[in-house]
Amino acid sequence: MSAALRDEDAVRRIANRLKRAQGQLAAVIAAVEGGGDCREVVTQLSAVSGAIDRAGFAVIATAMQQCLEDDDPELRMADLEKLFLSLS
Repeated sequence: MSAALRDEDAVRRIANRLKRAQGQLAAVIAAVEGGGDCREVVTQLSAVSGAIDRAGFAVIATAMQQCLEDDDPELRMADLEKLFLSLS
């Protein structure tokens, strides 16, 4: 599947979600390097992981909407199913 995301609003929301995750990850790295509490580090890692997963699902959901507009939705759905399962 090589289709680009065409929904500018979705792209903006996804990019913002990833930027927040990037900031969270930077905080986790700083906590690890600074000898932070392991429970807090794990909690923050869980938050980063969830944010990245939600961004991935948003990408797939946007692509699914675009598939409905494309010529060969069955082929595209097989590709999307593989991508969706790769996030689990």
